[in-house]
Amino acid sequence: MSGHNKWSTIKHKKGAADAKRGKLFSKLIKEITIAARLGGGDPSGNPRLRTVLDKARAANMPKDNVERAIKKGTGELEGVNIEEITFEGYGPSGVAVMVETLTDNRNRTVAELRHIFEKSGGNLGAAGCVGWMFSKHGVLTFEKDVGEEALMETALEAGAEDISEEEGIFTVTTPPTAFEAVKQACEAKGLNYVEADLSMVPQNTVKLDHAAATKMLKLMDTLDEHDDVQNVYANFDIDAKTMEEVAAQS
Repeated sequence: MSGHNKWSTIKHKKGAADAKRGKLFSKLIKEITIAARLGGGDPSGNPRLRTVLDKARAANMPKDNVERAIKKGTGELEGVNIEEITFEGYGPSGVAVMVETLTDNRNRTVAELRHIFEKSGGNLGAAGCVGWMFSKHGVLTFEKDVGEEALMETALEAGAEDISEEEGIFTVTTPPTAFEAVKQACEAKGLNYVEADLSMVPQNTVKLDHAAATKMLKLMDTLDEHDDVQNVYANFDIDAKTMEEVAAQS
């Protein structure tokens, strides 16, 4: 399991999303709006919208908020012009970082992200500087009590390309085109995932010691808390014990 997935799973367990529900709702509204703008307001024909609506339901977002966001995306309601931009850079110890944003002010977002990177001992890079290290996959994570045999049979039959287990967490990786089929097959079998999303998965990782891990996870958290940031991906590898210790301090 990649360092990013470990970090994401720990954040989920700690209930960070619930503690910052207002910020979470704001990010989901942006994502719903852009998904509806790009692919239409019908989730049955718009996989990206369908995925973010699943997240909105999991976060207990009010139905009215969801409907308004969709209508802003389809043009039925007036809304701000949101731009989708991916930034690339380097964190502590040369860790490759990709940051997906939705913003109504490109210049503001660039300046603020550059400051965050530099404060962490990293730097914001040019487009393409680290993107070649990542590829898009569907990623679903499950707790160890899910039932390995049932998970493997269900996921592989639905089109998963890999299933791995590390430190009590199962990670199912799929091609982007098979993500929805695998997710729906698992749901139909009652195999409850912790998280399920399309993710940028690194081809290789950088192992970090405790000191570097502390700096890197601080950068990840700071980026994640930024209003314009939707997703953060990085190719760090931190052992579970160190990550739990650092996460407990944050």
